[in-house]
Amino acid sequence: MAGRPLAAWLRTDSGAALLLLAVTALALLWANSPLSGSYEHLWETPINIEVGELAFDMDLHHWINDGLMVLFFFVVGLEVRQELSIGSLRRRSQRLVPLVAGTVGVAVPALIYLAVAGRQAPEGWGVVVGTDTAFLLGVLALVGPAMSNQLRVFLLTLSVVDDFLAVTIIGVVYSDAIRVGPLLLALACLGALWLLGRMREWRSAPYVVVVVVLWGATVQAGVHPSIAGMLAGLLVPAALTRRDDVVRTKNLYRAYWQSPSASVARDVHLGLARSISVNHRLHQVLNTPVLLVVVPLFALANAGIDLRGGALGDALGSSITWGVVAGLVVGKLVGISVGTWVAVRLGLGTLPDGVGPGSVLGGAALSGIGFTVSLLVVDLAFDDAAQRQAATVGVLLALVIASLVAWALFATARVRWGEESADLPLTLDPPVDLRHDHVRGDPDAPHTVVEYFDFECPFCARTTGMWRDLRDHFGDRVRYVVRHLPQEDVHPRALLAAVASEAAARQGRFWEMHDLLFAHQSRLEAEDLRGYAEELGLDLEQFDADLADDALHALVQDHTVSAAASGARGTPTFFLDGTRHQGSHDAQTLIATLEALDSADGLADPSPQRRRRR
Repeated sequence: MAGRPLAAWLRTDSGAALLLLAVTALALLWANSPLSGSYEHLWETPINIEVGELAFDMDLHHWINDGLMVLFFFVVGLEVRQELSIGSLRRRSQRLVPLVAGTVGVAVPALIYLAVAGRQAPEGWGVVVGTDTAFLLGVLALVGPAMSNQLRVFLLTLSVVDDFLAVTIIGVVYSDAIRVGPLLLALACLGALWLLGRMREWRSAPYVVVVVVLWGATVQAGVHPSIAGMLAGLLVPAALTRRDDVVRTKNLYRAYWQSPSASVARDVHLGLARSISVNHRLHQVLNTPVLLVVVPLFALANAGIDLRGGALGDALGSSITWGVVAGLVVGKLVGISVGTWVAVRLGLGTLPDGVGPGSVLGGAALSGIGFTVSLLVVDLAFDDAAQRQAATVGVLLALVIASLVAWALFATARVRWGEESADLPLTLDPPVDLRHDHVRGDPDAPHTVVEYFDFECPFCARTTGMWRDLRDHFGDRVRYVVRHLPQEDVHPRALLAAVASEAAARQGRFWEMHDLLFAHQSRLEAEDLRGYAEELGLDLEQFDADLADDALHALVQDHTVSAAASGARGTPTFFLDGTRHQGSHDAQTLIATLEALDSADGLADPSPQRRRRR
C-alpha cells in the first residue's frame, strides 16, 4: 500500500523534480567515486540492431539521448498541439504574450552567452536556449506562491514556445551530414501523420507505427531525432470530447450491463478509446514513463561529470561555464521579463488573472533551469571533453542559482507587493442570495452546490442532471443553485437562451424552462425559445417583451461578472459550500467532497431521516 502513495507523489510536479534532483546527485557521486570507471563503461556499452540492410549501431549513451529522449520530445509535441488546438494557445489574445516572451527569452540568453564565451566556444550558444519544463514546474511547486495554477499555465505556455524553438535549433544546427534518401522517407512519414489526422483516424496504432519509422529514418538521415519527435507530436490531432461520443459510450455501457460478454466489453473499450482524441490517449500513456523513467535515465547518463583532479577549478575558470550560467540565469530572467512587458504594453494580450509582475519575474528566473535540453545540446555541441565538462558545470550551477533567484523574487513579491498567489479566485462572489438566485432543494440546507453553466455546453447538460444524484444521497441536506456563464465565443445562442430562462422565471417557470432548454440543446434559435414558452403555457406576449428587456440581459451579465470574480472561466464550474471545486465534477466526486466537508466539520449524519429524498 505504501508504494501507491509514493508513486502518486512522484507523478506530482514537486515529486518529479525531486526525483530528477536525486538522480542527478547520484550521477555526480557515481562519477566522482572509486566506481567512476563502471559509470563510464556502462554508457559505452555497444548495442547494435540490424533490420535488413539497416544498422543502428550506437552505445547505450546514444540510445538514451537519440532514442528514448525522442519520447520526451514527442510528448512535448503532443502538449504543444493540445495548447494550439484547445488550450492556452488557441486564441490570438492568449498566445501572443507567451509567444513574444518565449522568443525573446530564447534570443537574449544566446546573445549573452556569445558575449561571454563566444570567442572560446561560439558553438555552445544553443545550450542556453531551452528550459526544462518538468524541473521548472517542480521547483515552482516548491518555492512559488501557495496557489500558482494560473502562473503554472502561463509558464507552461512559455515553455511550449521555448521548447519548440529549442528543438528546432537542435534539429537544424546540431545535425550531422544529411543523407537525402532517409530524409525523404522522414518527410513522407510526416506527410502520413498529417494525412492520418485529416482522415480523423482515431486508432493510435497507425500513428505509433509511422512515428517509429520516422525515428529510424531521421537517425539514418543524420538529423537529430528530437525534431522528428516534436514534429510528430505536433501532427497528432487533439480535440475536446464531443457529447455524442459520450452518449454513444454510455449506450455501450448499458449494453454491457444488460449482457456482459467479451465481445460487448471489447465494443465498450473501443468506444471509450474513440471518444478521446488520439493525442490525449498517447499523452496519457507516455507522460508518466517519460517523467519517471526516460528523463531520470537521461539525467543519470549525462549529469555525471568527473570533477576530481582540479577539473572543478578548471571549469569555474572557464568562460564557457560562466557563459552558460549568465545565459540561463540572467538571459532568461531579462529576456522573458522584457518580452512579457513589451507584449503587454503593445496591447498584444494580457497576463492571466492573478499573475502579477512579481510572479512573472519569479517565473522568468525559473526558466533559467535548462537541464534536460541544455545537457542534450552540451553533448551535441562540444567535441572537447574539457569544454563539455565546463558547460555541464554551468548547467548545474544555473539550476541552483536560478532556483534561489526565483525563491527570492517570489518572497519579495509576496512581502512587498502582496502577491500571495498567482491563481484565480476560489471563493464564490457574491454568496448565494435566496432573493435572486434560483435554488432547488431545501433553502436552509447546510450544503450548497453552485454551478455556472451554459445552455449550449454539451457537458453542462450531463452535469446539470447530477442534482438528482445529490438529492438521492443527501436529501434535504443539500441545495442546488445555478448561475449563467454563456460562452458566446463558441456558443452563440447561449446568451439568448439564458435570457429566455430568466423570462420564464418571471412567470414562475425557471426550472421547467431550464430543463427544456437542456433537453433541446441543438435548437435554441429565437423561434425555438418561443415554442418552448408556448409548450410551458407561458403568456407569450409577456415572454416576448421580457426577452427584449435590458434588465434581464443585465441580470445575465451580472452572473458573468460574478463568475469572473469567483474564478470561473469555463463551464461547468462548481462551487461547494462557497469554494470553487477543482478536479472531476461527476456526482460521485462531488458527493465525496461534500462528505469530506461533513467529516471535517463534524456534521455527518447518516440517519435515514436526514437522507430522505425530497
